[in-house]
Amino acid sequence: RKEMIRRGLPDALDLMVVCVEAGTGLDAALKRAGEELKKTNPVLAEELGLVLLEIRAGKSREEALKNLAWRTDLDDLSNLTTLLIQTERFGTSIAQALRVHADFMRSRRFQRAEELAQKMPIKLIFPIGMFIFPVFFLVTLGPAVITILKYFVK
Repeated sequence: RKEMIRRGLPDALDLMVVCVEAGTGLDAALKRAGEELKKTNPVLAEELGLVLLEIRAGKSREEALKNLAWRTDLDDLSNLTTLLIQTERFGTSIAQALRVHADFMRSRRFQRAEELAQKMPIKLIFPIGMFIFPVFFLVTLGPAVITILKYFVK
């Protein structure tokens, strides 16, 4: 569940940036992002929908966003909610803040992928040693062994 939310968050941020830059408010951007993500990332869409339901139920946006961070227990989402609360509190540009945060998350995703790629050779040592090297030795040393056996049999 957490991994699905983590994967879909940069896409949701991009959708929210487009909506906010088009002139909609943050609530409408959350709603639109949730609607667009229903098929590709239903878990994140559900969480965004819960934020909107809490706001409609009378909670403040700040409280609803804090609840989102608490429910998901993800650092990326906690950072996003803190960012949104601060932009609302200080009146800074939401679109710019979302864009910067989306770029930051994309770079972190790329770093995670690089880390996994660097760990892959270590994980491949055992299968290579068990399956590929014996076949390699059989192919390279097989003819020599056959020749030596023919020599000793005579």
